This record gives sequence, C-alpha cells and structure tokens, in this order.
Amino acid sequence: MNSGSKHALNWTSILVAIPTGFAASLVTLGFRRVIELINSLVFGTRQDVTQAIGVYPWYFWPLIVGIGGLIAGFFLRYATAIEQKETVRTDYLEVINARLDAVPTKTSLFRALSSIASISSGASIGREGPMVQLSALCGSLMGRLCFKNLPLKNTDVVAMAAAAGLSSVYHAPLASAIFVAEIAFGISALQRLIPLIISSGVAVLTMWTLGYRSAIYPFSHAQFELTPGTIALTVVIGLLAGLIGWTMIWLIAQSRKRFARLKSLPLRLGVGGVLVGILAIATTNVLGNGYEVIVEIMAGGFVLKGLLILLALKMIATAVSVGSNAVGGLFTPSLLIGAVLGVLVATLASHAGFPVGNAVIFAAVGMGAVLASVSQAPLMAMLMVLEMTLNSSLLFPTMIACVLASMTVYRLQSSSTYPVIKNHFSRSDAKFDFDNGIISQFIVSGAALMPDDSVGKALAVSSLKRERFVYVISETGQFLGAASIHDISRKVLDKEITLDSPVSCVTDAAFPTIFANQTITEGWEAFARGTLERLPVLNNPHERKYLGALTKTSLIQKAKDFL
Repeated sequence: MNSGSKHALNWTSILVAIPTGFAASLVTLGFRRVIELINSLVFGTRQDVTQAIGVYPWYFWPLIVGIGGLIAGFFLRYATAIEQKETVRTDYLEVINARLDAVPTKTSLFRALSSIASISSGASIGREGPMVQLSALCGSLMGRLCFKNLPLKNTDVVAMAAAAGLSSVYHAPLASAIFVAEIAFGISALQRLIPLIISSGVAVLTMWTLGYRSAIYPFSHAQFELTPGTIALTVVIGLLAGLIGWTMIWLIAQSRKRFARLKSLPLRLGVGGVLVGILAIATTNVLGNGYEVIVEIMAGGFVLKGLLILLALKMIATAVSVGSNAVGGLFTPSLLIGAVLGVLVATLASHAGFPVGNAVIFAAVGMGAVLASVSQAPLMAMLMVLEMTLNSSLLFPTMIACVLASMTVYRLQSSSTYPVIKNHFSRSDAKFDFDNGIISQFIVSGAALMPDDSVGKALAVSSLKRERFVYVISETGQFLGAASIHDISRKVLDKEITLDSPVSCVTDAAFPTIFANQTITEGWEAFARGTLERLPVLNNPHERKYLGALTKTSLIQKAKDFL
C-alpha cells in the first residue's frame, strides 16, 4: 500500500482491525472478570448485584453502595486532577472527534478503577462505558507501539478498538461500528465504517470462541405481528420514549447541577451511592446496569404495578449515579428503562381492550426507542436491538420507534448525553444555514460615488474605507460599475487623467456583481472565480440597484462553523 495514500479505506486499516478487535474483546472480558471477582469477595457470590446484595440486611444497602461511591470518588478525583493539570481529554469519543494523538493512559485507568468501585457496589450505571474506554486505550497503545510506522492515524485505531469493545459487550458488531461512526465521526461513511465492522466482527468472533455464543437478549421465540393496532402502539412507544429520553437527559442535568455543590468527588459519589442504596430498599432491581432485570422482563416476570415503580425508580437511580459523576455507561440502563416502558404501554393497551398480542415483544421496541433517544444515534439503536435479540421481525417496528424517539428529543432541543453530538448537530445546522441562506443576510455598506465625482474623491474614500474598488452608482441608485484605485493611481501618475477628472472615465461597467436573493453558496462560488475581497450586491438583474457589498470575510466566518 502506498504510504502517501490519502484514503481512509486501505488494506493497512483492514489488517490492523483484526488484531485490534481481538485485543479489545480480551480487555472487556478482563473487566468482567474483575467485577465478578470483587462481587465474590464482597457478597460471597458471583451473581448480579441485584441478587447478591440480598446477603446483607436491607439497612446495610445504602451503606454498601455509598462506600462504593466514596471509593470511586477518590479514584475519579485523582483522574480529574491529572486531566486539569495536563489539560488532556480522556473520553475516547472526544479523542476520536478531535483527532488527538492518543487516549491518556493514567486517567483512563483511574477512571476505570472508579467505575469498578461504582459498578461493584451497585450504582445504577452501565458497564459498557469503562469497557469501551479501556478498549480504546488498548487500541491507542497498539497504535503507538505496534503500528506507529504504518500510514494510519492513531485515532483510526482507537475507533476500531472502541467499536470492538462495544460489540464485545452486546454481541452486536454492526450496531457498534455504526455507533462509533455516528457519534465520534459524525458520519457513516463507508470508508471509515468498514474497518470498524471488521474490528467489531473479530471481537464478537473472539467472544464466541471463548464460549460466549448466545445473543445478549435472545428473543426469537416471539414474532412481531404487523397490524394497524401494533403499528399504532409502536408509534405511541416511540413518542413516549422520546419524552422519557428527554426526561432522562433533564434529570441527569439537574442531578449534575445539584451534586456540583459538593466539591469533594469522593463525597459526591458517596452521597450518590447512599441515595441509590435507599432507592434499592424499595426494589433491588434499580441496582446495577439492569441486564438481569431485562431478561426477567422478557420472560414476563413483572406485573403492572411493579413496572410503574421500576420505571420511575430506575430513571431516578440512573440520574443520581450519572449526576454524581459515577464512571460508567448509559446503554444498559437505557435498555432497561425502554424494556419497562414497552411492556408497560403494551400491558395498559391490552387492559384497555386493544389487540396487542404478546405484550412482552414490545419490550424490545421500547429498548431501541429509549436507547435512540438518550444516545441520539437511532441507526445504532435499531441495529443493536436486531442483533441482541436475533429477531428480524423487530426491525420495522424498531425503526419507526427509534426515529420517532430521536426526532422527539431533537425537536425538544435537548442537550445530548454525548457532548460530541452537540458539535455534530451544530456543524450540521451551520451547514444547513449556509446552504440555504441568501446574500441579503450579509450585506455591508460599501464606498459608492456618483459618475461626476472626481477621481481625487475616489482616492480619498478608498483611503478612508481601505477598499481597492469604489463603486459608481447613478442618481437613482443604479449600479454603473466600479473604479479601480490601482488604475486611478497609475493613470494620474502617467498624467492620463488629473485628480479633478470624473470617476466615470475609469469606471469598469463589466465589474462582477451578485444579487441579494442569491444563495450564500452562489456567493462563495462568485468569490472563487476571482481574487476580489468584496462584491457589490444589487437588488435584481433588471433594476440593478446598488444595496451594499458582500465580503469574503463574512462568508469565511459563516463557513468556519461547519468546516
């Protein structure tokens, strides 16, 4: 492969994706083993924390989760101190988005330790966040140590590893690749996507080889029946999921605002842990990321009242854990909230007499919709549900629900749980404004004289305005042309004209112009055809009345928002 290739897709990236995916899967597996080991030490069992915490009396639960948060806070405080001192970005999405050289090692490891303390003690937060972060760190180290002489950017290796890490967690290679492409790159371009798919696929193949062959949430026994009633219910779930997602984002923001008053990170996470532990007294299902609870919901193990309580408490517990700065992910908590929402809506519809069929199948629809609304990555969400359940009948309803949920959150103008998405949206909006804006929005005043005014006055005006050309207009405001200050100076020095000569004698009637109703893009193209810094703006091609000038600087400032 030519080292000078500028293409993102090449054989080098394809071959690098294979060992990267393999290594990332081992990293996520190691993280799981550490969590299981700590659970066995603290609770004497490797069961999920929702069951394991039952070995202690209920009045110990807030203390257990609080101590875990306190320990997590000490690790996180150290990581944050390093980030502030060295002004580094740790989050792998920000590293990829900003095209930085590497994922920081120390801060990633200390954040992972913080996450382990939070997850092991039962904080309502997902495991995928630290798993993917450590996978990205592994990819960064491989890029710097193993692939440094290859014509490949380190951020590309980090992206491959991140996609592989996520696919190891959920056994969803395509959705994981789409997620990194959607969130980190802000695009789903084929050139960047193919190495991510290969890396994700290798990670899942590695997990299968090690014995992890089943789908995360196998749900192939039930089929979604396409009827007007089920589609209407899907629409309702999608819209409600958008509101739930917006509420989740708002709750997390409010939680962060209130926890910010506690300046000590250990105290902040400790208090957060105590609050989650108190919520666990009502139901231990609010603890942890929610994987076991989703499996139970899909098995039909919840009644209506229990679903209502779980929906409310899980949202609060997750907002408290995330708001207190617990290091983890939102994927699985979002999936649990979505599963509860889907079954809850379907059960209520069934009680109201609507032909729902199997209410449990709507758990998967809700999972995708809430995940799409919280992550604002609908393509990833719909594919992840399909891959996690191995149920192809869910594709169409999940597509509808995910799109509606994402649009609801977007129209409510909610901030995203992923800061880089805000940058992508801002750039997209700026590009849309640029493509659809018109010249009249950028008109500034320009120097304009009458045909009988002297060239001496033209020189004076040019000196005052610092412009290379002076525009000439009639008494009725019609544009007649432009006079070049350079030509005036040359002709005065050559004594072809005097300073008292009328400016009409040096007016260029064929001077390029642009019209107020033309698009900004057309203005950009007009500047590209020459070396002018300003263009006269006229009202229309027929009347040709002078309105002002369009500057190249104003267009560059407008374009910088999306470039």
